[in-house]
Amino acid sequence: MSKIVQLKAASRARAGKGASRAVRREGLVPGVVYGDKQEPQLISLVYGDVFPHVQTGRFMSTLIDLEVDGKTVRAIPRDVQFEPVRDFIIHVDFLRLGPNARVAVEVPVHFKNQEAAPGIKAGGALNIVSHTVSLYCSANLIPDEITVDLTGMQVGQSIHLSQITLPEGVSAVSKDDVTLCAISAQAKEEEVPVAAAGEVPASNQKAPAAAAAPAKGAAPAKGAAPAKGAAPAAPAAKKK
Repeated sequence: MSKIVQLKAASRARAGKGASRAVRREGLVPGVVYGDKQEPQLISLVYGDVFPHVQTGRFMSTLIDLEVDGKTVRAIPRDVQFEPVRDFIIHVDFLRLGPNARVAVEVPVHFKNQEAAPGIKAGGALNIVSHTVSLYCSANLIPDEITVDLTGMQVGQSIHLSQITLPEGVSAVSKDDVTLCAISAQAKEEEVPVAAAGEVPASNQKAPAAAAAPAKGAAPAKGAAPAKGAAPAAPAAKKK
């Protein structure tokens, strides 16, 4: 199950863009904690404390114990905003969790025993459809990951979330049976015959064009023999 991360934060009184910019100039990250039927609380966190946890890729499913002015608040991140150009963190939202809170989280999916899948040994390719799954669970029992065992999988087979045994008290958010992976056959490359040196492939050879016959009644070109069976051309009239 997910371990709980400890983060220190300080409360702040002012809201708005100007106040947030002032917080960021001090090397801090502005944030807010809301939920559990309580008033939202504005906070600020040290950038260097938050950044490593965001970089893990699992920050949004990590339980956080926020120590705010000496009081600890159990929460889970719900949103992280980034500056679009320089890509640094500019704001974090936390959901406050009560004692019996249940939350929807994205949990990573890991695949094991690829070497024990006959379909992959036979040249098939593993297609990963879902790298994460949305699960509904108790805030205190968030799975670290969902593991998919590929042992015995053949070409053409797939694995769905309904085939995975989830921890007790954990259920899928979606009503649809999510596909996690499948093994598909590798596409075979079509062989193209290679022509010998200097030889033109038959498909590229052009048939000789047939000689165009002169139009009916037209005189043959100068120096050209009249067509077989055609009447000789009339002599040119003499100039007077």
